Amino acid sequence: MHSASLSTSRRLQRVLAVLSDCQEHSTMEIVKRAHVCAVNSIVSELRANGIAISCRRDRGVYFYRLGRLAVRRAA
Repeated sequence: MHSASLSTSRRLQRVLAVLSDCQEHSTMEIVKRAHVCAVNSIVSELRANGIAISCRRDRGVYFYRLGRLAVRRAA
């Protein structure tokens, strides 16, 4: 898979900005706040750029959270 570069992709930067508070965010919340779709693909691209993001599923809803290590690295 080809991943966009975090330094040049506004799409990746917007999702990272939503996740930067290190709180859990649902897929729908990320879609609405970052104006993106295919959140799972964007998270995969962020991971390919070295950003640690966790994911959990609760009753069919996926939640994403930026890892503490990733905040230092992305800053």
